[in-house]
Amino acid sequence: MKIVVITRHQTLVTYLREIGVLTDADANVIAQATPDDVRDAHVIGVLPLHLAALAAQVTTLDLEVPPELRGKELSIEQLRECARGTTTYVVRRVS
Repeated sequence: MKIVVITRHQTLVTYLREIGVLTDADANVIAQATPDDVRDAHVIGVLPLHLAALAAQVTTLDLEVPPELRGKELSIEQLRECARGTTTYVVRRVS
């Protein structure tokens, strides 16, 4: 299955490789997704629901970011501290 990472943050890609979610060979990293990018793919990142419904599955990194760090670029150390695992979803359009 095609893997697509949707992010503008290189630190996130580094962290996903560090925890074994990605290998160098399996990811296409893009900043913004189109329907063609995500259709039938395993998407890692945050998507609007209308795009998530096109993906085979969507994996998100669960973060607990303290208020003082919200909206800021996190260092790899900060990302490690805030990370709480990953969750994979299957989203379906019903109407």
